[in-house]
Amino acid sequence: MRSEDIPEPAAQDGAAPAGLIIHALSAGGGILALCPLPGAGGDYRGDLIQIYQWKPGLVISMTTEAEHAAAGVPRLGIDLQSMACRWLHLPVPDFQVPPPTVAAKWAAASRSARQALAGGGRVLVHCKGGCGRSGMAVLRLMIECGEAPAQALARLRAVRPCAVETEAQMDWACSL
Repeated sequence: MRSEDIPEPAAQDGAAPAGLIIHALSAGGGILALCPLPGAGGDYRGDLIQIYQWKPGLVISMTTEAEHAAAGVPRLGIDLQSMACRWLHLPVPDFQVPPPTVAAKWAAASRSARQALAGGGRVLVHCKGGCGRSGMAVLRLMIECGEAPAQALARLRAVRPCAVETEAQMDWACSL
């Protein structure tokens, strides 16, 4: 993808662009990471370029369509897929766990993520802030890759201290 193919960001009330930070760690033979919603810091185009350069094979979005619209990034899925990576949308309300319709899709999403990781690939999971929902999903993937829950949580919080924000999220991540 050429950088000129990435759409310009929506105006963000004069906020200075803050670069997207991708918090990564090894898992399942590959690299698993979490980050905030691309564009949430005001530089959608720059965030997409950074994701493209990081080269994920799969991006999992835990944000809702309403959050995409509010951040001015309604084409997020299309834009991510144009970067030659797979995109899965598993929308979960902020501070929540997957509702039944999304939970039903988890097994297939997890299989895809673990397959990418096992092949040495990179998987990026995001929510709005890159903490609760994405942390919950990353922790669950780490556990599904065979890591002990306590060790996985310690390693995850070493790179992203705010990962997994509620007891319900912790319970969902560890309920295998």
